[in-house]
Amino acid sequence: MINTIIFDLGAVLIDWNPHYLYRTLFSDEEEMKNFLATVCTPDWNEEQDAGRPLAEGTELLVKQFPEHEANIRAFYGRWDEMLGEAFHDTVEVFKELKEGGKHKIYALTNWSAETFPVALDRFEFLHWFDGVVVSGAEKMRKPAPEFYQLLLDRYQVKADEALFIDDNYRNILAAEKLGIHCVHFIGAEALRERLAQFEIF
Repeated sequence: MINTIIFDLGAVLIDWNPHYLYRTLFSDEEEMKNFLATVCTPDWNEEQDAGRPLAEGTELLVKQFPEHEANIRAFYGRWDEMLGEAFHDTVEVFKELKEGGKHKIYALTNWSAETFPVALDRFEFLHWFDGVVVSGAEKMRKPAPEFYQLLLDRYQVKADEALFIDDNYRNILAAEKLGIHCVHFIGAEALRERLAQFEIF
């Protein structure tokens, strides 16, 4: 019996993409993609998601790539421009689950503690959760097993009574190793179908 649902946020409920900002800074698409693949990389960003201060991460990269200083500083200096809209179809699924009142609903997100307040101000539905666990605040992130365990322990959730929804298959595999039921998110309609299979809808 599943009594708890755990949502990832980015790419599931919220559209976040560095391309939104960097397309305004680069005239060449390939040059932009190369910058994001070799300078402001996903691995570098994940260190800030894991609790490294934004200023520290920025200065480290500026020292490494001084020729890209302006574009590196833009990553967090203009971070809000990377934040897109909510995925309204998924938010509607969340709303129906919330209104159904049968499940506790939490969020487990890899997100910098310094930028998460921007999202909290922008998206009202982030206040609907029974609890939100933010990697940057906890100094750990998915797919580390202790990050999932932190949520389970904090809210007294049994792994086999929880369902975790994430777009990143790496994170799904880590949750499954802890005995958590999972849905690999590919879209709102497919999510509805999977929830029906779990007899949640």
